[in-house]
Amino acid sequence: MNKHLFTIAAFTLVAVSIFSCSKSVTETAPVVTPPPSTGPIPVVPATDPQVAATIGFFLDTWQPKTYTAPAYAEGAVPATAPNTVTIDASDIITKIPTQIFSHNANTWMGTFVDQPSFITNTTNLKPNIIRWPAGSGSDVYFWNVRPGDIPEGAPTKYIDKDGKLVDVSFFYGRSNDNWRASLDNYYSMLQMTNSKGIITANYGFARYGISANPVATAAHLAADWVRYDKGRTQYWEIGNENYGDWEAGYRIDVTKNKDGQPEFLTGKLYAQHFKVFADSMRKAAAEVGNANIKIGAVLQESPTASWQTNTTQTWNSTLIPELNNKQDFFIVHNYITPYDEKSNAATILNAASTVPASMMNFVTNQIKNNGGEVKPIAFTEWNMWAKDLKQQVSNTSGVFAVIVQSEAIKNKYGMAARWDLLNGWDGGNDHGLFSDGGSADDPRWNPRPSFYHMYYFQKCIGDRLVSTTVQGAESAGIKAYASTYSSGQVNVTLLNTSAKAQSFEIKFKNFNAGSRYYWYSLEGSNDNGEFSRKVAVNNVGPEGAAGGPANYASLKAMSATTTNGIKVTVPALGSLFVMIDK
Repeated sequence: MNKHLFTIAAFTLVAVSIFSCSKSVTETAPVVTPPPSTGPIPVVPATDPQVAATIGFFLDTWQPKTYTAPAYAEGAVPATAPNTVTIDASDIITKIPTQIFSHNANTWMGTFVDQPSFITNTTNLKPNIIRWPAGSGSDVYFWNVRPGDIPEGAPTKYIDKDGKLVDVSFFYGRSNDNWRASLDNYYSMLQMTNSKGIITANYGFARYGISANPVATAAHLAADWVRYDKGRTQYWEIGNENYGDWEAGYRIDVTKNKDGQPEFLTGKLYAQHFKVFADSMRKAAAEVGNANIKIGAVLQESPTASWQTNTTQTWNSTLIPELNNKQDFFIVHNYITPYDEKSNAATILNAASTVPASMMNFVTNQIKNNGGEVKPIAFTEWNMWAKDLKQQVSNTSGVFAVIVQSEAIKNKYGMAARWDLLNGWDGGNDHGLFSDGGSADDPRWNPRPSFYHMYYFQKCIGDRLVSTTVQGAESAGIKAYASTYSSGQVNVTLLNTSAKAQSFEIKFKNFNAGSRYYWYSLEGSNDNGEFSRKVAVNNVGPEGAAGGPANYASLKAMSATTTNGIKVTVPALGSLFVMIDK
């Protein structure tokens, strides 16, 4: 064969073979999807948003939080997780004000500084801010008077909301009884628990006082308290719920009044008096070097109804223009669930999930619509109205509490203060975080379930709230709130408002998980239906009939490796607090 012809033939044969092989693969080989990347997730750098006007100076004390991995035991992980929660670590909603974890004390708690367990537990809880001296009791509180004495310029009787003349019932700051706390007890408690205060000055005295100038007299009393305080307290409130007919000073005996005040209080009159108080108190603060004093004015917090008093209905519209932005912050209160109702768990937890947002929307619109400037909002009293099923002392109350605190952060309140540290049993209609001993099976100062939920929430949360997305056929009852630490790790709080445990896989955007994750699981028992008086932490419960584990502060977290993903189970009507290594 001719050499050139052989070469051409060989080339042709090879080309045909290659072509045929290529054609065969194209027609018969399946499409292969590349395996998922095992490399790190691309991370978009996070940027802090502008500080919301409704938070404002409450972030002045913000500090970055450093994560420390807890001691742990290996925990059980669900084999499957039909639901997911996705955390975007770079989508920052807000830095978290530490004042969100605040609480209320009151004068009838006993002296409390001589109760080591209370001091230890409150220190562990880290409330940061503790309000004093009471709610409505603040408007009859005389910080510098001994029990039984009639304060100068005060009456011996005053008018109640129905126009009846009744004996006065004052609270006193210079008591030395064993059943009520003195003002100095309060200051000592703040120091012992590493807390600061928010103080509510007696505004009602400006109304029911019988001196020649009751407003100046009451303002001077408040200013003298600022002097006595000597810079220990930054936040001050003028009055409590003064728009309400239950508050001392709502209605006065005009025959005893000497400066021509009307029988019924209005928002405009309160605002006029507020400016007198604030001026006197700021001058007093300057004298003692308290340059950062902040003074709050009371807002009415929700849409009014026709049955409410004219004072309540017109409070915001007459107060806001008259204030002329002289206040440093606004004050709101809300007991969240339907009033005086035997509410079930679903009603309670739904209210916790929705009311903080609707209240913030209402008050900011009221401020804007009445020509005011939006300033920080302090939610200085919150709890529930639900009654008669021991809802207030239950594990479900703990889930409720963490939802309220989480929604307060999400909706950018500057402060939220739970009412209250200790109250009265009343058959279980008791807001107290600690038992007052009114129930024989629950000793005085024993922490209630809400204590444990709020303790672990603050223990595990980071310093910035970030966005979450919850998906899955069974996920409707889950509330998810995620946060990041300045040191780089991630936390997520999962709250189950349903009566069925649910499993979740935790996924991420803009975060690469490390080798381990850790969790604390909190759930009730079977002692009182939806409202168990017990809470177990990682399956460790109380020794008695109520409360939680005595060794809560030293309990180990549960933990697992992230090798097969991050899967968790959220107990029915329970809380799960998860921390993920970076």
